[in-house]
Amino acid sequence: MRIGELAERIGVNTKTIRYYEAIGLVPAPPRTSSGYRIYSPEDEARVAFIKAAQHLGLSLQEIREVLALRQAGRAPCEHVREVLRDHIRDITRRIAELRRLRGELRALEAVVDEIPGDHALVCRIIEHTTEQDEILADQGSNA
Repeated sequence: MRIGELAERIGVNTKTIRYYEAIGLVPAPPRTSSGYRIYSPEDEARVAFIKAAQHLGLSLQEIREVLALRQAGRAPCEHVREVLRDHIRDITRRIAELRRLRGELRALEAVVDEIPGDHALVCRIIEHTTEQDEILADQGSNA
């Protein structure tokens, strides 16, 4: 099948497939005498695998590692499991950070009308936040 058909079957852009080839995630396919790339069902399965792995949050480098393990004859599932565990820990940390930020933003929104703006260079809200951060940092270093 040609690149357009492969892209349509997988639901990606042809540029995506070319990029995967350029970075070595998909082997360069044979070409017809007129220069068209011809993809096999194995290529289709590989691109589908890459997209599924990306959907789970794996980076292209992590996907490369998984494919390399498989190519070396090793079952990569335990490696994938550890990568997913790392992603879960990272997501959990990011959720906590976002919840903390949401609380800070709600607190700021509640007092925004009370923030003096007489000497603001650009925006009194952001400048007030920077001043508050500096005060907290000074209090932390003095404790």
